[in-house]
Amino acid sequence: MSSRRMAVVTGSLVTASFSAVMILPCTAVADDQGPASGNGGKAVDQAPAGVKLTTTLPEKISVDNSSQKTALTATVKNEGTGESGAIRLLVVGFGGLKVDGVRGCDPVAAKDLPAGSNSAFSCPVGALGAGRTKSYAVDATFDLGKTGKICLPVQTADGKKTYWQQGPVPFGTTNPSPNAPATPLLLGTDNKPVGPAGDQLPRTGAGSGVLPLGAAGSALLAAGAAGMWWSRRRPRQGS
Repeated sequence: MSSRRMAVVTGSLVTASFSAVMILPCTAVADDQGPASGNGGKAVDQAPAGVKLTTTLPEKISVDNSSQKTALTATVKNEGTGESGAIRLLVVGFGGLKVDGVRGCDPVAAKDLPAGSNSAFSCPVGALGAGRTKSYAVDATFDLGKTGKICLPVQTADGKKTYWQQGPVPFGTTNPSPNAPATPLLLGTDNKPVGPAGDQLPRTGAGSGVLPLGAAGSALLAAGAAGMWWSRRRPRQGS
């Protein structure tokens, strides 16, 4: 084979390899979230005449077992016949589910978080017309060693009235897969916490004094590494 032809073939192989790397899926992003659901939603304060506000969450999300990252879509709808007036949507995390960011929304200060929550973002929806929807991309972290919930209140822009609230509704699984690349979680399902080796961890909360298996293993590894470093640092006897 001539050197010119060999160079062409080699270049083609490099291009093919690069393309194969580029199209590999990323397990941290939940692309297939299934149909949306209003599970756990309820009306609270009376909305203006002709306005019917609701929210939906995906029925399924996927958590990357390495990074604990996940993504989901939160949607607010006006199923009524009249414009809503200025409203806002809150995206609130509880327990093992922490909301890291919501595109187009502002983080809620720690002092203003709803009771029992660990994170929240406020989304200025504005006036939502009849039959209109608005969706928000949510990035979150889910500690699979805990149970986790999410809540979507729809309020007036000043927060004085809450027209609708979905949740706090859990995401979770009763069939965990700690050794897989990702764990699928279902809306409305309490999570069954597991450790990296498939051992069940205690539920967190008051009175739980058991060290999680993952943390205990890390402590032992750290102690072993420190011992090896110390032994190498000690001067040899008789030198």
